[in-house]
Amino acid sequence: MRTMTLFNHAGGVMKSSLTRDVGFTLAQAGHRVLLVDLDPQANLTDWLGVTDVTQVSTVYDTATKGAPLPLPVAVHGLHLIPSDVSLALAEGQMMGVVGAHLHLRQALAQLADQYDSVLIDSPPSLGQLSILGALAADHLIVPVPTRQKGMNALAGLSEAMATYRKLRPDLTVALYVPTLYDARRSHDREAYEALKQLLHPLASPIADRGAVWNDSASAGQPVGVYAPGSPVHRDVLRVTQEISDAVGLGVTIPGAPA
Repeated sequence: MRTMTLFNHAGGVMKSSLTRDVGFTLAQAGHRVLLVDLDPQANLTDWLGVTDVTQVSTVYDTATKGAPLPLPVAVHGLHLIPSDVSLALAEGQMMGVVGAHLHLRQALAQLADQYDSVLIDSPPSLGQLSILGALAADHLIVPVPTRQKGMNALAGLSEAMATYRKLRPDLTVALYVPTLYDARRSHDREAYEALKQLLHPLASPIADRGAVWNDSASAGQPVGVYAPGSPVHRDVLRVTQEISDAVGLGVTIPGAPA
C-alpha cells in the first residue's frame, strides 16, 4: 500500500480535484483505492456526491483519540473517508494529545492489506490536520499553480517540509504538479519555466480548463465519468501515470498519453 498526500497550504491549487480524479483513475486501472478527506470544507466529499456526513464518519476520532478509521463510503468504484465542517474541531483537540500527528499513519497501517493506494486530501493550511495528513504519507504530491500565488507559496512549503522531516526523515515530495496553466498567458509560461528550474521532479502541467472541473464537481462525478475522453480527462490520465511512475506504483494507465 502506498499513501500519497496532496499537500499545499495554499487554497485553490487543485488538491481536491486531483485527489478525486487520480484516485478514480487508479481504481479504474484495477487498484484498490481509499481516499481520505481531511479538509473541513469537504470539497472532495461534495465533489464525489457524498452527503449526510456526520462527525463519526470522518477521521475525527482517529485524529483526536487514535481510534481506528471509520467504515468508508463506497462511491464510483473506490472508498472514501468523508469530511464534514465538524472536523475543524479536531484542530484544537489534537494539540493536547501526545503523538496525535501520527494517529492517521498508525490507523492506515492497519489497512495495509486492504488497499493498494491511499490518497489524502489535506486542508489549505499548516494546521494540525495538515500535519496529520503529511506525516501519514509515504510520499507528498504538491500541486503548484503557475501563478504568482504558486510562487509565493514555495517558501512556506519549504519551511513546512523542514519541520515535518524532523519527525519523518524519510518523507519526500514525489512529484510537484503545475496546475491552472494557460499557455496563452506570458505570466503562466514564465512561472512554469521558473518552476522547472526550482522544483524537481516536476510533472507536465495541468491546463486551466475550469468549466469541466467545475461542472464535474457540481455533478458529484469524477471527470472520467462526467466527461470521458475530454481534454481534461486526458490531462487526468497523463498526471495519474506520472504520479504512478513517481511513487513506484507500477500501474499502466489505459489511454494515458505517451
